[in-house]
Amino acid sequence: MANCVVRDWQGKEAGKASLDLKVAKESSAVDLMHRAVLRQQAHSRQGTASTLTRAEVRGGGRKPYKQKGTGRARQGSIRTPLRPGGGIVFGPKPRTYNLAMNRKERRLALRTALMARIDDVIVVKDFGASLEAPKTREIVDGLGRLGVAADAKVLIVLTAPSEVVRRSVRNLEKVKLITADQLNVFDLLHANALVLGEEALATIQEVYGDD
Repeated sequence: MANCVVRDWQGKEAGKASLDLKVAKESSAVDLMHRAVLRQQAHSRQGTASTLTRAEVRGGGRKPYKQKGTGRARQGSIRTPLRPGGGIVFGPKPRTYNLAMNRKERRLALRTALMARIDDVIVVKDFGASLEAPKTREIVDGLGRLGVAADAKVLIVLTAPSEVVRRSVRNLEKVKLITADQLNVFDLLHANALVLGEEALATIQEVYGDD
């Protein structure tokens, strides 16, 4: 179990919260998270790269010139891979890059990644609730009051972020906003600081705490 200090939007202590999730054994945790990240990155690939083989390139049905007597190397087609504009040998074809990983492993990897970053977690009560209109500067100042470095990569996890918060965050290059049901291993490990809404923390505990 890990205990977290809950802060308000001004950065002052507003209570405490706990997170109790089962994690992988220390001997297998790194391998499990590594496989989860590889799977996530593989699934983000479109797999639509495609090249034409010599059989698929248009033209080349006629022999370019006679077999003997020209002094040149013999050629049977202008679409040979040896000539510009010809087919590609062993080029990419549309394929799927999906990697298999069962549900229990995926959930365990997610819990392990989150608990591994627990020291970097900042729990905030009513994140951005005081914003009446989209204002990026307010988010930057708010993160500063929470102790987040200006150049840090930040992952903000909220249960149901308002449109005002979404529009305030979207111009920040190093700040990513996701909902609690979009939690993933790559984002958890990639960020320098994790800012969780108090409700999001409760949602995570409810969804992942039973396994």
